[in-house]
Amino acid sequence: MKDFDFGIVGLGVMGRNLLLNMADHGFSVAGLDLDAEKAASLESEADDKHTVKGTTNAKEFVQLIKKPRAIMLLVPAGKPVDAVIKSLLPYLEEGDIVVDGGNSYFEDTNRRVDELAAQNIHYFGMGISGGEKGARFGPSMMPGGDENSYERLRPIFEAIAAKVNGEPCVTYLGRGSAGNYVKMVHNGIEYAIMQLIAETYDVLKRGFEFEDDELQNMFASWNESELQSYLIEITAAILKKDDEITGKRLVGLISDTAKAKGTGKWTSQNAMEIQAPVPSIDLAVNMRDISKYKEERTQASKTYAWHGDSENISKESLMANFKDAFYFGMLSIYAQGMAQLTIASKEFDYGLNLEEVTKIWRGGCIIRAAVLEDFRKAYKANPKLPNLLLDENLASKLNVHQKAMRSVVKIGIDKGIPMAVYGTALTYFDAYRSETLPTNLIQAQRDYFGAHKYERIDKEGIFHTEWEE
Repeated sequence: MKDFDFGIVGLGVMGRNLLLNMADHGFSVAGLDLDAEKAASLESEADDKHTVKGTTNAKEFVQLIKKPRAIMLLVPAGKPVDAVIKSLLPYLEEGDIVVDGGNSYFEDTNRRVDELAAQNIHYFGMGISGGEKGARFGPSMMPGGDENSYERLRPIFEAIAAKVNGEPCVTYLGRGSAGNYVKMVHNGIEYAIMQLIAETYDVLKRGFEFEDDELQNMFASWNESELQSYLIEITAAILKKDDEITGKRLVGLISDTAKAKGTGKWTSQNAMEIQAPVPSIDLAVNMRDISKYKEERTQASKTYAWHGDSENISKESLMANFKDAFYFGMLSIYAQGMAQLTIASKEFDYGLNLEEVTKIWRGGCIIRAAVLEDFRKAYKANPKLPNLLLDENLASKLNVHQKAMRSVVKIGIDKGIPMAVYGTALTYFDAYRSETLPTNLIQAQRDYFGAHKYERIDKEGIFHTEWEE
């Protein structure tokens, strides 16, 4: 047979589950993997009514796919992607489409787009969110590339994507590496919200001796409110899990040295390059880095003991304050990430539609949350909205919650417990709402020591002053 609808290279968890998802929706699919066992198991997992083929031969694999071919790569980012492309190229033809479904760095995607375009082959960078379960039953997908070629992919992607109100959580996002860039910022937002949740857990448990059951019940109740989200949902589930060996809550037995794959760091690095401030994402990355220095932290904890305390407050009031503050922090984090996408779209000529971005994040992905519907409405009302903080509906909610946010940040300071993301979420808000900032003094300092010059508020022009008599 040479009429398979779609092919995937890399039959690990994500690749295998996406192919089976496609097969469930009536598409004939083929998979390529150098591991013969993985290729064989793909076919054994499929239902007899589905057309699924696994192979270890690149030429056979490419020839199975109907033209123009649609082939997705699900291999580790970096050199493995280039190696797979090189292995497929001898068998590809003009008009064929290659989709990178991994977390590739967006500049690598730009390079590959240009390299394959020289051979009239279309290259897509596509972020996929939702993990193993999402891949099997409905992920959120973020494709970017040639808009006309997307029509070959659209029926398949829309069929397998998560659905919200009947709408698929996938759409064409924009030119070049738009898909990879959106997924990168998605992951940066993910880092910050995870850290926000962790700081909530830390202050209440370490600072006020909340039991795991109390915290579990709190997060579970939050998930039935305006804070409903996947990350809150899984936090409640995690806090409930007992260790099979000790019988204790498993979360308390897990090392506090965090790992990361780099997408959060990429978000921060590029945000600085394009001058898009995302301090909460920056600090979320920093806190994972600090966690790696366990031995030094242990030593410092003995040297710098702090026994400060905050004012007496009931557990009920604490939970109410933290609920409001978390909502405030979450909105600030999303505002930072979406503002970065606004700036990047102009910088890289992506042509992003942020209403569409928020729409496809509402289901299937790791940062799906009830508030995304509010964001979608904000961008629908004003497609040119530069920052979510300027939306009147969201502003009214932030104003209501900012007192709780200030109270919670003060609690962390009094307790001596780090609240990096809570603090930066508030600082970003305060800086953005400040008509006047003290950077006039910084400009004067720069001119003093480096003759960098400055602008004035009372007249046009560029000025320099000889500051010393």
